[in-house]
Parts: sequence; C-alpha cells; structure tokens
Amino acid sequence: MARLLADRPADTLTIGNMARQLGHSHGAVRNAALTLVRRGEADQDGRGQPQFRANAKTAAAAQTAVISRPGTHSPRAEAATARTTVPAAAAPRKTGPIRRAGGQLYHPRELADLPDVEALNRLRDADVPVLLYGPPGTGKTSLVEAAFPDLLTVAGDGDTTVGDLIGEYTQADSGGYVFQYGPLVTAMTEGRALLIDDATLISPMVLAALYPAMDGRRQIQVKAHKGETIKAEPGFYVVAGHNPGVHGAVLTEALSSRFSVQIQIGTDYDLALALRIDARVVRVARHLAHQVELGELGWAPQLRELLSYQRTEAVLGTKAALANLVGIAPVEDRDAVADAVIKTVGVKKVAPLTLGKQIPASAARQPPGSTASANRGRTR
Repeated sequence: MARLLADRPADTLTIGNMARQLGHSHGAVRNAALTLVRRGEADQDGRGQPQFRANAKTAAAAQTAVISRPGTHSPRAEAATARTTVPAAAAPRKTGPIRRAGGQLYHPRELADLPDVEALNRLRDADVPVLLYGPPGTGKTSLVEAAFPDLLTVAGDGDTTVGDLIGEYTQADSGGYVFQYGPLVTAMTEGRALLIDDATLISPMVLAALYPAMDGRRQIQVKAHKGETIKAEPGFYVVAGHNPGVHGAVLTEALSSRFSVQIQIGTDYDLALALRIDARVVRVARHLAHQVELGELGWAPQLRELLSYQRTEAVLGTKAALANLVGIAPVEDRDAVADAVIKTVGVKKVAPLTLGKQIPASAARQPPGSTASANRGRTR
C-alpha cells in the first residue's frame, strides 16, 4: 500500500482504485490505508469517498511494505482464506473512538466478541448483508459510518423511487437531458458500501430494484438508460437500517430474507454516562426504557435525545433542558416521562418547553453604557 502511494506522489487514490491495482480485498485495503494515516505515513482527503495520497513519510514506510502483485489471487478467495486461518482473537481490535467522515467520534461496542466496526468489516469481506434494527437515535447510522469510510447513503421514505436508487434523466445547463446515475450504481461501480437507511419505509416495488445487485448475479439492468447492465465491483456492499414501530415501517419477508445477519441496536446508557450526560437524566432514560421493554410505554430517550439534552442544558440551563425532554416525547407518553423526571431529578413540576408571557420592553437587557443604564444610575 505504501509503495503504491509512494510511486504516485502526485495522485490521490480511492479505496476502490487501490483495491483493483493491488488485487486485495476492499476491506483489507481500507484497513491498511487508514493504518498508514493513523501513523502519519499517508494523508487522507475527501468526505464520503475517502482519498489517500503520499506524504513525506510514505516512501520510508514503503521500504518494509510487502505488496502482492495484481492478479496473483482473488479478493474473494483471500477473504475466505483469512477467515479460516486467522483466529478471531488474533485479529486487530478497534476499541478506541473512531472519527466519522463528519468529524464526530464513534465509540465501538461489542458484537460477537469483536468491536462492532470490526465485525461489520468482516461481514463485508464475506459478502454477508446486514440489517440493523432498533429505535431511532440508537446509533445505527453512526455505526455504519464509522465502519465504512467510503459509505454512500440513501435516506429512505415513502416517496423514494427507483430513480432515487438507480438514477434518472435530469436537465443539463445546455437545455438537453442527461442520465444522472444514482447512489446504487455509484456504489456498485466504485466498490463502495451503500446504506439504505429506513429501508422499511421504502415501497417493496422500489426495493426490488436493489435485489439483483445483492444476490449471486451482482448486477442490475438500468432500463431507463438503454437497458444498460451495471456489474458490481469487488467491495460493493449493502447494509440497511430499520426502525421497528415507526409508522409505515414494514419489514417484508422479501426484504428480511436478503439480509442474512440482523443486529438489534439499542442505546448504550453506560456510554451516555461516560460522555458526562447528567446521571439523573440517564437514570430517567433507563427507567423509561425498561417500561418500554415491558410494554407499558411506547417511548424512551435514546442516545440521540440524551446528547440533545446535554447540548440544550449547556445553552439554556437544566430547567429548560428537562422541559424539552418532556416535550419531545410522543403526546401519549409525556405524562409518564414527566413523572419519571419529577421522581428522579427531584423537581416539583416539569412541562413541555413553551413560550411564556411577553417580556416588557423596559425589562429588556440593555448594553453597558446605554441611555437607559445611565438614567437608572442618575436616579439612584
């Protein structure tokens, strides 16, 4: 890897570019590139699809690098060999925080005796599609972004069309129409990971366009563009997200059967404490989550809501943050949330954050040295 970058110092290369030139699996190339970056022996550019280039230390790193020549083995065979010859315990474990493309940190959790990001990378190398399911705000998207730096995302909803996945004609500046490929085609041709977020909100007829790319065919036909056939490059991988209980979310048998591994994602309340979120509010969330498990309640704050509480508290104070926590709960659950806050935090009353009476103009804050301040000083 280092030698490849050092030999092309003026170029920035994607993971797909390097995987094709080196003949290694997409996951192996990605891990090697990120290792070089962490060591300071290469630089990373770009968002969404990361690009890598040599720096002043790359040539030295290349002196000890061993690179298999392109075409000497199959990436799929290599992944299979690695899985059968390397014990899971001997593999590198990504336990520390991982910086996502947007700059946020992700804290890995345990999955099948491995850090979750490592488990997902192994599943990707083995071409085993994964469905992540759990309440909104539990970190499904964050996990996928941390695991796959080359990720493309489709935000699914009831209005998602086949064109949103595969592509459609759009009007060019010249006035004519050109075919603009969608994220599915881009992920297939560049060997990238594709997240279908909220997949169960998308019409089953639309999702059917995805299935040929996921099965043994690994190709699709773009009927809207002259019946063109698109074949998936090594590294192409599909992962989907599902929020059970959300209105309109339907996990059909056809969709479920395409994902051999299905992983439940819940909020890590210990992580919430480690992130210094008010321990009393975390206790409230734990208590409400237990009620949800028992079927007594329909909603509990997840990590997203707890982080939002922390930010709101820092800006508006504890009272307002507690009021907002109650206000974001579904109407039918607000009384239960308010009761839990009152009992655990010790406040006398809490209600959704609302506007109060109009502030009189005379009470408005005046800047230092203003006329009003000076007048008050003279009449004292």
